Amino acid sequence: MATRRLRAFKRWMKSNGFEWSDSLEFVDTPEEGIAVRALSQLKEGEVVAKMPKEACLTIKTSGASEIIEGAGLGGHLGLAVAIMYERSLGGDSPWYGYLQVLPQQECLPLVWTLNEVNDLLCGTELHQTVQEDKTLMYEDWKENILPLLDLAPSELNPEFFSVEQYFAAKSLITSRGFEIDDYHGSGMVPLADLFNHKTGAEDVHFTAMPSNYDADDDVDEGIVDEELAENSSVDMSELEPAQVGNCIGSDSECSSVTEGDASILEMIMIKDVSSGAEVFNTYGIMGNAALLHRYGFTEQDNLFDIVNIDLELVLQWCSSLFSDRQCRTRVSLWRRLGYSASDSENSEYFEISFDGEPQTELLILLYIMLLPDDAYHKLDLSVSVAGNCHESSETSLSNMSKKSVLTKEVCNALLSLADMRESLYGSKSMEDDIEALGRCSSVSERKLYNSLVLRISERKILQKLRSYASQSHKSKITNHSSARKKLKRTTKKD
Repeated sequence: MATRRLRAFKRWMKSNGFEWSDSLEFVDTPEEGIAVRALSQLKEGEVVAKMPKEACLTIKTSGASEIIEGAGLGGHLGLAVAIMYERSLGGDSPWYGYLQVLPQQECLPLVWTLNEVNDLLCGTELHQTVQEDKTLMYEDWKENILPLLDLAPSELNPEFFSVEQYFAAKSLITSRGFEIDDYHGSGMVPLADLFNHKTGAEDVHFTAMPSNYDADDDVDEGIVDEELAENSSVDMSELEPAQVGNCIGSDSECSSVTEGDASILEMIMIKDVSSGAEVFNTYGIMGNAALLHRYGFTEQDNLFDIVNIDLELVLQWCSSLFSDRQCRTRVSLWRRLGYSASDSENSEYFEISFDGEPQTELLILLYIMLLPDDAYHKLDLSVSVAGNCHESSETSLSNMSKKSVLTKEVCNALLSLADMRESLYGSKSMEDDIEALGRCSSVSERKLYNSLVLRISERKILQKLRSYASQSHKSKITNHSSARKKLKRTTKKD
């Protein structure tokens, strides 16, 4: 469906040198926004779109570039100023036709109210992260954006530089921004950002040629964006650039572009797509917490979901059974053996995978925590004598299998940790959440819908963790029972 804003956007693209294949159809619906579909079969290696770098909205191309660079702002902070400035110009902005197809803001938790964050994300991986994000971003606005209004009062409209406008611009950058090259940095890339995401199902890949700016522009000549190159699932050197079809309607206004032109960005098919199917880009392999955090949506049955159990939670469990001194000394021994938790922003945690399997480091820590005193002191002494734990197989637990450390006590500890982690979600059960999700609209109640998908996916993993612990314990009992029976049979025979 070609809506008025979509038709205006196509005219804007034509006048700015964009090209796209006749085989692409842009569909605009009130419920889901704009998506890209294949009008006919698309082939692997086909270049389906070309976007001039100068038509992308960046710090360098924006009319506010002097203000931004004069204030020493760069990265996403500077790009946010560029977006707010161009929005303030209305129809006078060179990007007006593009800005009309963008939402005011993406529905990221970043722009939810604090009450919504606390109510909907309580207990999830995102709760504390989003709270911290909002605090840090407010400080960024106060320290960097607000002073701009005093530096250039005649050029900046305060109405478009409020903290709400800043958060809105940041939500667009987080969910839609691309890394263009060393000269332009991050930017908004019209047309490329119309392709929706699907985890693990990339059809089209965004590529950037080396920058054509020389060393005087503070960019190394001939450097390709390494991150983009590494993330590509095909060898770009082996692709034969296909002839891009004429613009829709065979309009002659479309400018021709030279193959290999460093001023051009391209979208290249990395696999065949059938006629009528949606053409997907991918933002990487992410679980639902990351997808909601960065892009404002979730996917049910996402195989890349994880749940984290904070080290602090493990220590709370430990302190309920042992003295603080015992907890500290055993954690210390665990660290001296060369183990550590994952860490992010001063927080240490252990990952529980989609299938409910805990990180090995957590199992080792629980095993050490639960060792009888005499076994613990023996291990502690051997580590002290060895000096370097990795030089002595006798003092390292790394050679032990997971089955060896999954004692009855460790399995019970995992069950307790699963219960403690789940208690963070509040009084409603997973069944309550599943029932609520069934009544929820993914379109009109996006915040509630996505938060429920996230909560349910995390709670299902905790459920699998309980099964993992219970089955591991039962398996040990069965094995021990079988071993005893075998011993008895051997003894009778003898």
